[in-house]
Amino acid sequence: MKRILILSAFIILVQAIRAQEVKVTALFDSARIYIGDQIHFTVTVERPVGLLLSAPLLKDTLNKHIEILKGPASDTTILKDGRIRIVQKYLVTSFDSGFYQVSPVYAEMSSANGIKRFYSDYSPLRVMRVKLTPPDTAQKIFDIIKPYKAPVTAEEILTWLLIVIVAAALIWYIIRIIRKLKMKKKGDDEPVVNPDPAHVTALRELEKLRDEKLWQNGEIKLYYTKLSGIVRQYLENRYSILSLELTTYETLNLLKKSGFREDELFTKLRAVLTGADLVKFAKYKPDAAENELNYNEAWDFVSLTRVIEQPLEQNVVKSEKGEGT
Repeated sequence: MKRILILSAFIILVQAIRAQEVKVTALFDSARIYIGDQIHFTVTVERPVGLLLSAPLLKDTLNKHIEILKGPASDTTILKDGRIRIVQKYLVTSFDSGFYQVSPVYAEMSSANGIKRFYSDYSPLRVMRVKLTPPDTAQKIFDIIKPYKAPVTAEEILTWLLIVIVAAALIWYIIRIIRKLKMKKKGDDEPVVNPDPAHVTALRELEKLRDEKLWQNGEIKLYYTKLSGIVRQYLENRYSILSLELTTYETLNLLKKSGFREDELFTKLRAVLTGADLVKFAKYKPDAAENELNYNEAWDFVSLTRVIEQPLEQNVVKSEKGEGT
């Protein structure tokens, strides 16, 4: 029994010694702030490594005038003498001016003899109002201070940019739909006019070309450009060969594949297109007789390959000459 009493007294003595080694502090970063300023409230506990302590977490407020915005951010450091330092930081602010004393913060130790607490000192903080005028001009009336203009952030710029892009796309889409509806309505109102046959259009354009007298006035290149254009457009309308987008070789090759025979008409066409290429790309200068000949060859090709409409009861359309089918 005596040994037990001695052991208990020894344990109490050790705990008392350890208790003297515990240090709790609580401080603000600054003793003075203006209303709305944000500062840190730091709680520090230093204890021996083998001593277990617990500290309550602070929530929402330090008191009714000081609010906790964020925290705690904890950090633990092992000191050189074998002690441990635990630091907890809280971000706080106040919107009421005055002088405030924050109650001591404590850490507590539980043992067979009960709970022992280790307290920090009081933490003072003065919250001040912003002085708008010097004391000697306090009676003077001033204009209302204009609102503070906050800087525009990249996120706000991106948000407005996306809104503008979406609005522009929506407007464009609406305009497109309106145009389509107008075109559709216009197409429904206007009667459909059948285009002239391919040979009628081509012969009409050849007559206009002849009346312009281009090569007679020295416009040889323009003359052959228009002459070959009329013939190529006729091939497109008559045989569905997009000759305006093809070379002479490609045009003639497709015409043969469509069943067109390599006869006298084929030779006339080749002469016209090849002659036009020489003038346009090789700076060839034909004489008057050759100009007349190429015109006549083009006229003959169109005239002799035109579609001849048969009576409706036969339901047959044939070429007068030049088709392979």
